[in-house]
Amino acid sequence: MYLVHAALRAPEPGTQLPPHAGELIRAFAGASAAGAGAGACGPVEHVSAHPHALPDPTLGVYLLADSLNEAERRTEALCRRAFEEVPALWGWTVGRVGAPLVTPYYEHLLAAASGRAGRNGPGPVPSS
Repeated sequence: MYLVHAALRAPEPGTQLPPHAGELIRAFAGASAAGAGAGACGPVEHVSAHPHALPDPTLGVYLLADSLNEAERRTEALCRRAFEEVPALWGWTVGRVGAPLVTPYYEHLLAAASGRAGRNGPGPVPSS
């Protein structure tokens, strides 16, 4: 399973992403999987909307795929189709699509454990 983020662009400045956008896109993905064109976007496990993310609202799409490249491609296709076909989402567009990086999280853990960024282990050998 992959988590892919899709940055969204509002149809007009100040337009808020509907609070239930994640549910709408998940339902759309389920309906698409049941009908024609299922291979384009399913199977989608979960969609989480982050309407106040900066710099743009973001969708987190959890889906099953054979590769990260396929997961990113299908997430973009799902969003584009949903924005064309779901009335509450008309006018929204897809920006950058990709897997979120977790490097900052792990760097924070390493710094917290040793007090030195990027170091995971004891300090220098005292006899050296």
